[in-house]
Amino acid sequence: MLTLSSTKNIVNSTIKLTGSKSINNRLLILNEILELDLIFQNNSTSEDSLLLKNALSQIKNKKSATINIHHAGTDMRFLTAYLSTKEGEWTLTGSERMKERPIGDLVKALKSLGADIVFLEKENFPPLKINGKILKGGKIEIDGSVSSQFISALLLIAPTFENGITLTLKNNIVSWPYIQMTIDILTEFGLIVCKNLNTINVSRSLIAPPKSTIYTIESDWSSASYWFSIVAICNEGEIILTGLKNKSSQADAILTEIYMQLGVSSSFKNNDLVLTKNANITSSFEYDFTDCPDIAQTVAITCFALGIKAKLTGLKTLKLKESDRIVGLKTELEKFGAIVNITDNSIEIKEAAHKSQNAGLTNNEFATVTVSTYNDHRMAMSFAPLSILYKEIRIEKPEVVSKSYPQFWEDLKSAGFVVNLC
Repeated sequence: MLTLSSTKNIVNSTIKLTGSKSINNRLLILNEILELDLIFQNNSTSEDSLLLKNALSQIKNKKSATINIHHAGTDMRFLTAYLSTKEGEWTLTGSERMKERPIGDLVKALKSLGADIVFLEKENFPPLKINGKILKGGKIEIDGSVSSQFISALLLIAPTFENGITLTLKNNIVSWPYIQMTIDILTEFGLIVCKNLNTINVSRSLIAPPKSTIYTIESDWSSASYWFSIVAICNEGEIILTGLKNKSSQADAILTEIYMQLGVSSSFKNNDLVLTKNANITSSFEYDFTDCPDIAQTVAITCFALGIKAKLTGLKTLKLKESDRIVGLKTELEKFGAIVNITDNSIEIKEAAHKSQNAGLTNNEFATVTVSTYNDHRMAMSFAPLSILYKEIRIEKPEVVSKSYPQFWEDLKSAGFVVNLC
């Protein structure tokens, strides 16, 4: 358990964010496939990236291994594809929650390319037995409405295919920017990628891989989201975030546009992103998060804190994350007095049962609330900014933040929050 409070209304700090795990994990896989021996700078310190790095070391120069990736969903998807192409006998497993997260569509697509994969327990779910072998590639179809990581996993192993891959995406595509990120990285490393409507073709041929062996990873925009929320909720504040790009391939860079409606101005100065408080707060908020579902919780909680009625849609994939984030968000917000309606694809926050900060109340006028995290890093971090309004909040299992942002609580301390383990 962790107790969290804020003793001031003005927040000023410089936060050094580490690398994006989305970029880092793609590079780790591609580095092995293309045998590039890259040196990464500003590595992601997330548990997901460390687990993937360790897994790749575990199987290097081996012909068999059992790999446990715990809660790391990206690792499960990327390694399922990668191990299908790496000769040997592999067992891939994870946490109990991971065993509840479907992977059948990806396995079906890989099998259509000739992969040898067996479900060891429940059909369409991990753990998996994979007999890796050389695959020729070819034409396949996959449902684009389930997980962008399935699609990225297939694209990343395309350089191993003798015939390349032509991938046709069916239905509405979720989290497209993450697929585009994969395409951009493949192109950057010399692969020939052509996209035409809902079809993506990756040739095995390399144009010319990068000459430099040093690759600096952009900082993580998902981690930045909590600082946008903090600035929005506090009375005054300026936060400087390092390592982010003005033109970013990360979907969550849309934060600058979203939070303009929620009282936060952003500008780039000397390669840093500067967040400042402004008075331009909308009275109601509505947004489709199909392309950027990871920041939906943070935005929803910000709207609640500001007393804004909000409707967030495009949340279908949240039910299949580390927890059912739609149900979890409703349950935890109701502890704070929120009135929340949900569907399988949306969250609607109506007028709160109590007055918000906008009514002039101070952060000492609300009782302590305990937030359950459901073993989900984003549940823990997205609720943390509410400590600005409340005398104290408690966060269960605070260690879950290690999945994506291990230094989160220390960074909060550096910004003036009172953080105590109990």
